[in-house]
Amino acid sequence: MSLKSQPTISVGILSSNEIHVNTADTYLLQPDGGIVNGCIIFHISSDGKEIVYPGGVTSEKLTFIPKDENCSFEVKDVTIGVNFHWERKENQRFSGGFSIIVEEGKLTLINELPLENYLASVISSEMSATASLEFLKAHAVISRSWLLAQILKNRQIAESKKDYTAMTVTDDEIIRWYDREDHKNFDVCADDHCQRYQGITRQTTPTVSQVIKETAGIVLLDNDGQICDARFSKCCGGIFEEFENCWEPKHFHYLEARRDSDTPTDFPDLSIEENARQWIMTRPDAFCNTSDNDILGQVLNNYDQETKDFYRWTVEYDSDELSELIEKRSGIDFGRIISLEPLERGTSGRIVRLRITGTKKSMIIGKELEIRRTLSPSHLYSSAFIVEIPETDHDGLPKRIRLRGAGWGHGVGLCQIGAAVMGAQGKDFKEILLHYFPGSTISKYYEA
Repeated sequence: MSLKSQPTISVGILSSNEIHVNTADTYLLQPDGGIVNGCIIFHISSDGKEIVYPGGVTSEKLTFIPKDENCSFEVKDVTIGVNFHWERKENQRFSGGFSIIVEEGKLTLINELPLENYLASVISSEMSATASLEFLKAHAVISRSWLLAQILKNRQIAESKKDYTAMTVTDDEIIRWYDREDHKNFDVCADDHCQRYQGITRQTTPTVSQVIKETAGIVLLDNDGQICDARFSKCCGGIFEEFENCWEPKHFHYLEARRDSDTPTDFPDLSIEENARQWIMTRPDAFCNTSDNDILGQVLNNYDQETKDFYRWTVEYDSDELSELIEKRSGIDFGRIISLEPLERGTSGRIVRLRITGTKKSMIIGKELEIRRTLSPSHLYSSAFIVEIPETDHDGLPKRIRLRGAGWGHGVGLCQIGAAVMGAQGKDFKEILLHYFPGSTISKYYEA
């Protein structure tokens, strides 16, 4: 199956009780056809059910259509890096149209625009627009593939009319994964939860324009001709993780364990605890094992570069600090933390199931993002870590707990830093794609 032309997509930009929009150009308000130009402040009504905008008029949904394709609008105080250590607000400008809706007692602003325009911003927002041409081409293809795969998946979930759940809970175990199916009123959000999209705030360079033009409509297909669920993260840590260890229990042949190097089949079984320990405690050769600032600058924007260590990293807590943190993040009072015990690891060494034992309670949690959320005020770099107890008290309980880890993100699919290294080494975008998505096919899906 393919499309005749590129689709229009919807991106959730901001959710708040109050939204400030400045339309630099003329927009037409639907359904009444009124002309809008200038600064508009939208409020949620006191009952949380309607939009209140200038003149005291209320509505459940407002749609603003650009008068021409060059129209743009600015949104004040958009949060970027939600729940990450670099979280901050900035004003952002977007092209295309937009809607304001009521969603869960707040206002949500949704940007509607052609898919290829969206991708131009993603490529400039996810990494530096000055990155190598072949790396940017590879990323354009996977970003396009992932987005279309998510749209199709969400449609299938809706059409099935079955309840979709991303968690299982028992008395002693909580297994939860975080994916994009929770966006019911738009295709994707604008933050790291989906793909970074910052409109035309991030200046698109001639190189990015060339990348979008030369890869327009190109996607990755699996053995059955379906669009690949092409995931990516900052740094795999040396070995790729498999999809089912991070999300629902489904295996994709193109998201398999491989080493991030020129010898992709040469790697240890990191599901074995001792192998994982040895791997994480050393710095094995891999494309993503680099300290080259020129290459890292291709992937890491200014706020990303606040993270100095990611191929191998260390985090340490005192016992009271960790106990309070885990209670705050999980909502469970474990008492004083006694141990963190990996029960199951994936192909990259990332922990899939972790037993937390305290003086009051013991509980198993997973999968990788739930573990990362629970053990950090924002997000732990990854769940590929080993646990050390450098000091105990007179009762033999930990006074300090140290986590030594590998990688940044879930490690599934394309490793952005590794791919940047491959591009710098002269490998073309097809080589990069087939390294990270073995067995896939590169194909034209629509004409832009």
